[in-house]
Amino acid sequence: MKTGIHPDYRTVVFHDLSADTFFKVGSTIKTDRTIELEGKSWPYVTIDVSSASHPYYTGKQKEFSKEGSTARFQQRFGHLVNSRK
Repeated sequence: MKTGIHPDYRTVVFHDLSADTFFKVGSTIKTDRTIELEGKSWPYVTIDVSSASHPYYTGKQKEFSKEGSTARFQQRFGHLVNSRK
């Protein structure tokens, strides 16, 4: 491998602000921020969404049958659609 052309790969702490969860992951992301965690100083990056807060992974997805435009459509025209079956 050529020296000096590859980014620095190291362990970085990612902080999911919405779930207040920390992840230590190998990354090449550049940051000047650091955090003290487990008695050691780590590079630090904040994020808005991770597997700890994303609705797909947490199981807190919206159910379209209860909310939104699909529910309004069913309320207005559901009797017409269901009578044709």
